Amino acid sequence: MLELSPKQIGILEKIAANGFAIVAFPLYASAVGVRKGNCAALLTPVPNSGMRLLGDPCWLVNGNLSVRVQRGGVGFYVWKKQEVEATAERLAEVGALRRELEDLLTTVA
Repeated sequence: MLELSPKQIGILEKIAANGFAIVAFPLYASAVGVRKGNCAALLTPVPNSGMRLLGDPCWLVNGNLSVRVQRGGVGFYVWKKQEVEATAERLAEVGALRRELEDLLTTVA
C-alpha cells in the first residue's frame, strides 16, 4: 500500500483538477499512475516532499503503459507484442503531457 502525505495528496488533487485521471497500473504498485487522453505517466512520492516523474511518460497501447523503441529508423510505442508508431502527433502529445506534469509538480512543491 502506497502511503502518501497530505502534501502529496494535495499535489494529486491539483493534477486531477487539471484534467488528469488518477489510475492504477498493477505492475507499478509503488507508483501513482496519471492519464490524460492516450498518454500516461507514473509518479512516485519523494520522501518528506512532493512527487516526481518516474521514467518517461508514454503513449498507452491498449490501455497499457508502453516503451518507446527505435527500429529501422522508425519509432514505436510497444507493449508486449503490440505496437503503434511514434508519429509526430503522438510524440507531441506525450511531450505536452510531460511539460504539463512538470509544471504542476513544480508549482505545487
